[in-house]
Amino acid sequence: MAKKRFIAGAICPACKQQDTLRWWQENNIEMVECVACDHTDRRLPQAAENSEHIADDKPEQVIGIFKPE
Repeated sequence: MAKKRFIAGAICPACKQQDTLRWWQENNIEMVECVACDHTDRRLPQAAENSEHIADDKPEQVIGIFKPE
């Protein structure tokens, strides 16, 4: 299980309380959760967010990145 860390000074976008957000990574996806109101947010690392695959002039969303170990 990933270690969850609080984000000092961060304000929850949902309930506006400060110092209630905790962060961790799960399968290379950044997770943020508010312990006060249970608001959650997920995002890919910036390298994956900025990449798009274009096929037939339509951008496709990246689902995940394979990293062999």
